[in-house]
Amino acid sequence: MGTARAKAVFRTPTPEDGLKVWELVADTPGLDTNSPYAYVLWFRDFADCSLVATVDDEIVGFLTGYRRPEEPETYFVWQTAVSPRHGIPFLGVKLFEEAAERQRARGARFVEASVSAENRSILMVLRQYARRRGAEITEQLLFPAELLGDGHHDEILQRIGPLAADEPAPAPHATTDTTPSPVKETVA
Repeated sequence: MGTARAKAVFRTPTPEDGLKVWELVADTPGLDTNSPYAYVLWFRDFADCSLVATVDDEIVGFLTGYRRPEEPETYFVWQTAVSPRHGIPFLGVKLFEEAAERQRARGARFVEASVSAENRSILMVLRQYARRRGAEITEQLLFPAELLGDGHHDEILQRIGPLAADEPAPAPHATTDTTPSPVKETVA
């Protein structure tokens, strides 16, 4: 008898998710560990641009992002991580694509992320998304390492766009809406 594969639910985060997300960040090598307060505040002020992935109400992944105030058509993805024990194929990819598509549906024409040149897996996700959307991807130095302190890498800006607002995105990983509530949940 086989076991059922876990299903993740994507939902808009709330301030109550901040501490759990902070714990996930602290357990993820290579991510900047901010204070728990930063995530609680983020999920108050930028919840509509962020997502958490849950399995049986346990947070197994998250993505934080925001719309740039001086460029409201630009969605910037700040931080994302998934638990290595979730057992869901491509969960990080699905999380990124769901967040980007939600923002595209709300008028975003560009998606940005800053990435270390060595982070090949994230770069691959960004390039695949750009290719599927038929969009350009450009890169440039956003912040040199010396601005960020000892041991930090250069932050290279990856900019995808322009994205078409009127056509549905081809999705390699189908998602299904599970509720029409204001806190949109999607099953992955």
